[in-house]
Amino acid sequence: MSGGDIAGLIAAGVFAILVAILAVPVFKLGKVFDELSGTIRSISEGTTPLIDEVTATVSTTNEQLKKVDGMTSNVSDATANLSALSSLIAATVGSPLIKVAAFSYGVREAFAGRKNNPPKAKQSR
Repeated sequence: MSGGDIAGLIAAGVFAILVAILAVPVFKLGKVFDELSGTIRSISEGTTPLIDEVTATVSTTNEQLKKVDGMTSNVSDATANLSALSSLIAATVGSPLIKVAAFSYGVREAFAGRKNNPPKAKQSR
């Protein structure tokens, strides 16, 4: 055997030891990947029913919101009708009431002015 053959055998032995040392972490890494795939599978199995429930809840909520939207539009219409009715009543009753109030105020002021300044008697000549 020559020196090159001995160096090749030493290099091959070192390489075999290195492969044996690296095989243990690779084997453990394979177990970690197996656990990870099992965990992902269980999360997927638990998430699918949850997503189905969320979908059902969202569809039910949308139906309820449609009903609330209908009620809101009805309340808006009723509010508009009440506003028009109050405007009509104010226009119909308000103007005569203002006139009556102004007339009664004028009469009170006239009587109050008359009490403070009684009419003078006519002087004879």
